[in-house]
Amino acid sequence: MGRIAVIGAGMGAMAAAARLAVAGHRVTVYERSETYGGAVRRFERDGFGFDTGPGLLTLPAVYRDLFLKTGKEPLEDRVELVQVDPSSRHVFADGTEVSLPNASRAGVVAALDEALGAGTGQRWGDFLVRAREAWDRTRRPLLEEPLWPNWQVLAEREPYPALVHKKLLRTRRASTLAEIGAWELRDERLAALLDAHALAYGLDPRTAPASAAVLPYMEHAFGTWYVRGGVRELARAVYERCVQRRVEFAFDAEIVRIVEKDGRVAGVELADGTVEDADFTVAGVHPETLRGLTGHPLDAEGDVRPEGAPARVGHHTVLLALRGARDGRAAHRTVVHAPDRGAELDALGSASPEGVTPTVTVLRPDDPALRPDGEHESVVVSAVLPAQPHPAWADLLVEAAATVIPGLRERVLWREVGTPDDRAAGTGGGIAAPSLAAGQGRFLHPANTTRLPGLYRVGGWSHPGGGLAHAGMSGALVAGLIVEGPEFRGSQ
Repeated sequence: MGRIAVIGAGMGAMAAAARLAVAGHRVTVYERSETYGGAVRRFERDGFGFDTGPGLLTLPAVYRDLFLKTGKEPLEDRVELVQVDPSSRHVFADGTEVSLPNASRAGVVAALDEALGAGTGQRWGDFLVRAREAWDRTRRPLLEEPLWPNWQVLAEREPYPALVHKKLLRTRRASTLAEIGAWELRDERLAALLDAHALAYGLDPRTAPASAAVLPYMEHAFGTWYVRGGVRELARAVYERCVQRRVEFAFDAEIVRIVEKDGRVAGVELADGTVEDADFTVAGVHPETLRGLTGHPLDAEGDVRPEGAPARVGHHTVLLALRGARDGRAAHRTVVHAPDRGAELDALGSASPEGVTPTVTVLRPDDPALRPDGEHESVVVSAVLPAQPHPAWADLLVEAAATVIPGLRERVLWREVGTPDDRAAGTGGGIAAPSLAAGQGRFLHPANTTRLPGLYRVGGWSHPGGGLAHAGMSGALVAGLIVEGPEFRGSQ
């Protein structure tokens, strides 16, 4: 039995803590805020509730596995998972729109053909087949195994297959997501549909590798899920599982230093000067924060750095409390695509994106737990913007939402504006994207192990990257590395 200190109570950190406790370790989680969940938070006021972090879940099997491996009570006994259908509604700049069925290739093909014109659905369906090839080639090394020591192999090899042009009698391999849109999808609306999956993680499709095709594929293949009561309920369930397995939590407990002795981790020091001994330390914090806690670099020369998602962009949200009942025909998720995609992408690199309307996501969960009664509705409107966007950004988001929610302006009781720092402190305002192959390694994340023996990284800023499912996977990898040692090679 070892003593393990976990820094941070994010989803990846709690996933690791529960697994380590079941393996017989004494685990204490130190969280500098007053609650658990990291970016998976809830805002409540006047009987309204809002997810201020992720609003939907893909790959629920990750958390099903966590609950299976940490006790007999399955995940579905703790939370209610609802498959969202349609998966999403898309409103494009030219006014056309389409609702995409959940986890149905044939249904998606038919919906696109009907809404956007004959042939568009087949092109998207063919793209999903190629995206599956990229998924099959990268799933194990990027999601189920610790990062390879020779990670350069993943960095240099593009897993997205080349497309054979029958008329030209030659192949053409896309190197970026934007090239897939231009060469293979050949429709501005389909390209916007593809781009939106990269933009959700702060990635510019013009520079994101073609392997990012796995992002829409994951949603298509494994479905889009909602947690009844809000995704915060998933965080609550994981926290309670930790407590059941005798994980101790210390809230309002800031770690200021990782203590070393004889060249390895020996404990952690809290802000009040208390030093707690530990045989292992698991850090679920931003890389810059972790470097500050140790006082020296943690990567060997040539190790990968988290350069995939620029720190200057983040998720900005407007929470809307509305009078009037929710339209029963409304989609859970609607994406209002930017009127000028090029301007939107250029704005991501701008300090002051004057007047640029971004791609906006509108979440309208049909959930009585998030509204005071049936005559009201809670809505979350969000977009990825520079960390310090134009002062009118919140109004722009509401204007976009008004195009898909009839009578919105007259229905607003109040609104609450949220910035990236409100989601989770200490992230530098950035977004942690899932790890992606190719791109010279710029879209990989640091390994879960470090140069300092006994110190491990967990969560979205480490392998295998950001997102609810990926955070849960990182917890499984870290627990495996500690329990089984360096020879651990992931789930079989």
